[in-house]
Amino acid sequence: MTTHAPQARDTSQGPRDDPQAGNAAQSVTLPTSLDEAVAALAAMPAAVPVAGGTDLMAAVNAGLLRPAALVGLGRINEIRGWQYQDGHALLGAGLTHARMGRPDFAALIPALAAAARAAGPPQIRNAGTLGGNIATAAPTGDALPVLAALEAVLVIVGPGGSRREIPVSHLLAGREMLRPGELIGFVRVPLLHAPQVFLKATGRTGPGRAVASVGLVLDPARRGVRCAIGAVAPMPLRPLEAEQWVASLIDWDGDRSLAPEALEAFGEYVAAACVPDQGEPVAPGVLHLRRTVAVLARRALGRALSS
Repeated sequence: MTTHAPQARDTSQGPRDDPQAGNAAQSVTLPTSLDEAVAALAAMPAAVPVAGGTDLMAAVNAGLLRPAALVGLGRINEIRGWQYQDGHALLGAGLTHARMGRPDFAALIPALAAAARAAGPPQIRNAGTLGGNIATAAPTGDALPVLAALEAVLVIVGPGGSRREIPVSHLLAGREMLRPGELIGFVRVPLLHAPQVFLKATGRTGPGRAVASVGLVLDPARRGVRCAIGAVAPMPLRPLEAEQWVASLIDWDGDRSLAPEALEAFGEYVAAACVPDQGEPVAPGVLHLRRTVAVLARRALGRALSS
């Protein structure tokens, strides 16, 4: 079974200061454009960019981060909306989860809207942003498996007006670190005009951080199924062989239905790839997680095919 298995890492939209530095940021800069923001970061290499601040403040409160300076991104209007671009949606990194959860956005990218609505309580959804979710790259980030399944591309903005593009999966896997003075400016997402689903399972305490999540999209133009599993590893995993196997069973020119046995097998295939055995006997926690992933993958594909 082939998967994309990224290495664990922690990142932010810019360089981090020494965790043992002072107790609070010494200065705060509030640019009104991306060019001003990257110029401020270039002038202050120790500065940390901040938008919603949900992850930043958690790190500060835990004593893991003591920024010498902050560059606030909340006043940059150009990254707070989206636009259409050659069959894609160009999403501003400053889009909040609350904004992405609204019906007009849900009509555009349903799975990402569903992930945004599941991102946490209202205060988190109102403050947290798409760019922050990507840059922080927490394993339980709800948007991450959706972006991986959609094969989204990041538009990175750098000093002097520079722009470069990298697949979101590269940044999440640690293969493309943000360079000093760079920011995630936009996220380009293909508009598939086809079913897509986001599901997640949480702990017994109720809605909150995912134990496991799945982003699944159908791509009829390429006769493909794309699936990414979140929260079970440091970064989302793509069960590539399971995707290819189930796509070969779908009648793309017909009703796209699958027998229950095929849906069940797909779930097991995905679970075996993303939650492998870690010894004999298999630990009960691993078995439970595998069952959870199998159910999520099966249900996501079933919903997508019946849409």
